[in-house]
Amino acid sequence: MKKLYTILSLSTAILIASCGSEDKKEVADNSPAIPVKVAQVSDNNDSPFLAVSGKIQAENSANLSTRMMGYVNNVPVNVGDKVSKGQLLVAINNADLQAQKAQINANITKATAAFNNAKKDYERFKSLFAQNSASQKEMDDMTANYEMAKAGLEAAKQMKNEINAQFAYTNITAPFSGVITSKNVKKGDMANPGQPLISIEAPSDFEVVAMVPETEISEIKKDTKVSVNVKSINQTISGKVTEVSTSAAQTGGQYLVKIALDKTDAKILSGMFTTVQFPIERKAETSMVLIPKEAIVNNGQLSGVYTVSHSNTAILRWLRLGRTFGNEVEVLSGLNANESYIVSAEGKLYNGAKISKQ
Repeated sequence: MKKLYTILSLSTAILIASCGSEDKKEVADNSPAIPVKVAQVSDNNDSPFLAVSGKIQAENSANLSTRMMGYVNNVPVNVGDKVSKGQLLVAINNADLQAQKAQINANITKATAAFNNAKKDYERFKSLFAQNSASQKEMDDMTANYEMAKAGLEAAKQMKNEINAQFAYTNITAPFSGVITSKNVKKGDMANPGQPLISIEAPSDFEVVAMVPETEISEIKKDTKVSVNVKSINQTISGKVTEVSTSAAQTGGQYLVKIALDKTDAKILSGMFTTVQFPIERKAETSMVLIPKEAIVNNGQLSGVYTVSHSNTAILRWLRLGRTFGNEVEVLSGLNANESYIVSAEGKLYNGAKISKQ
């Protein structure tokens, strides 16, 4: 009876475990599908000619900083203000420089008096020496005193020039007429050497900076006429290639090309994204794949996107990303044209999760 009881208990346990497994499997199979929004990858350019993305910037722009450390006394401008060349933009406390300047002015006064006195003695002994009323030794001493006093006065004047040059770094002025584009300090902040304080650009002339793949850069020449489509205002502006980089060491394998835009009445601003079309037949491999930032999944140093399998499940695909264009990111590898990917989901996605397309 004891053995029979053991066998029955074991059978009961197996039966319970089996039922539990079936219940779990049934729950997994009947889990609701996660509603998702799906998009399809498409080439960003339907033209047979080479087209690359670019960004508008002012031809003349500057980020202003200082070589002095001190508290900011005043920032009399705001972002968007128009300023004239030489206008004060940032004033930094210069009390220590004022004290040094006062000391230097005192030294100049002292050196000037010494020089004038030495000059009189030199001229007096020079006249006496001509009359044989002074020895050669006395004349040599007066000449040396005169030259030393002259050098001392010149050194004091150069110190004044040096301190005046330092004042230019406490009163930051506009290097050219333009518009304030950023303001990184306010009254009371501590300004440090090399810290960007304020940015200015001249809004009259604009250029486009574009990155061209290595397969096409050899076809692009300086002075080539191009068409630039400004996406945000849906206008096309003509331009001319002004610079073609010959190195991609610092630009991730893409070559920098600058295009000067022709004069236009279009309301263009720095930072607007563009599509630059070159009069060159493009190669198939130069098509660019762009996906929205919101679709990107980040895990440490890895970036990926959820794609859709044939059985309508989510599959995480790791990607190699390139440049960012507004709200879109360039996909260098890992996702091909005409593939579907998940933009957003109404639940937490994971590999193998059942999905339903909206």
